[in-house]
Amino acid sequence: MRRLGADNTEKGAVSVIVAILLVTLLGFVAIAVDVGAIYSERAQLQSGADASAIALAQKCARDTANADCSTTSTLAGSLANQNSLDGMSNVYSIQLDKTARTVSVTTSAKETGSPDNSVSLFFAKAIGIPSKEVGAKASATWGNPSKGPVILPLAIAYCKLNIPAGGTQGAEQVLEQSVNGCGGIPGGFGWMQTASAKCSITATAGASSNSGIWFASDTGASVPSTCSAADFSQMNNQTVLLPMYDLATGTGSSGKYYIKGFAAFHVTGYQFASIGWTAGPKVANKTIRGYFVKFVSLAQGFELGNTPNYGATIARLTL
Repeated sequence: MRRLGADNTEKGAVSVIVAILLVTLLGFVAIAVDVGAIYSERAQLQSGADASAIALAQKCARDTANADCSTTSTLAGSLANQNSLDGMSNVYSIQLDKTARTVSVTTSAKETGSPDNSVSLFFAKAIGIPSKEVGAKASATWGNPSKGPVILPLAIAYCKLNIPAGGTQGAEQVLEQSVNGCGGIPGGFGWMQTASAKCSITATAGASSNSGIWFASDTGASVPSTCSAADFSQMNNQTVLLPMYDLATGTGSSGKYYIKGFAAFHVTGYQFASIGWTAGPKVANKTIRGYFVKFVSLAQGFELGNTPNYGATIARLTL
């Protein structure tokens, strides 16, 4: 009888170890493939939920009677599908509270041949797990801006707001700094003092009992020294949120504005000494031309509060 040598025994043992390691490695590969598919699907669903939630918040901000400001919105399903690589997804639920001004959209997976809200697994089905439920949720809110950064320390008189009832845009007008048509200082608009070397300012609106809503006026009629042509250029043919004042007291260094709320103003021209720009006819010195619009901003720097709606609203994701 032939006796096995030590080398043959060791070779057999190594073969067994290699086989075990290969099986283990294949198991990890299988897990990685299936887990990767799950995470990819969840990322797509999250994008769809985010897009749907913010879109519905924008619709509600413009008009709560809009058909897409509802729990049966077709826009949500369309956006969810557009954010899916295979163009297929489910809007599992839409939760809407118009009083609280919040909306939540939950999306879930959709795949031909798989159970509802699930994705099929390639390797895990070999051990009895053919599919996995996958979903995502996003929430958004909308409301009136009560505090936030404005690109210029500029306040506009409330009496200049001219958006007609039921309309989305007011007639184009020229705001004159020197014309006092609102019983305030200095007239159609005015400059506010800045507390830093920057041109921008954080404006706050609210009730007279709150601090921070009275803003000191700039004592001069000229553009504040902290503002440059580059600062102004941010308004060129853009819709910007600007504070509105409805009360003004004092003159010169003791003057101040009471900021009531924010409005959206589309700028079509301005002229201040050496700083000017126009999208049409030339404008006179110390004037701003443009028109008020109903506008939903996605700006993240604004706080929401119980302030008047002058046509400017904020919509943003909260989850």
